[in-house]
Amino acid sequence: MARVTVEDCLENVSNRFELVMVASKRARQLSIGGKDPLVAWENDKPTVVALREIAEAKIDPQYILSESDVIAKPSKTLVS
Repeated sequence: MARVTVEDCLENVSNRFELVMVASKRARQLSIGGKDPLVAWENDKPTVVALREIAEAKIDPQYILSESDVIAKPSKTLVS
């Protein structure tokens, strides 16, 4: 597992606040299965994979921020 530093990621985003927004949105995309990872998933958590993608400039931060959130719909309606 390669170590990802904030400095590596900041080379590809404007500031640390944007880094948090992009990484969290990308991690959410990966965790719900809406998007495929662009780097090898080396038994890492979605947040680490998202940061590795940002550090390796595999994703466009502006594109990630402009995408609407994908929310998984429940398969069955629960009745109480």
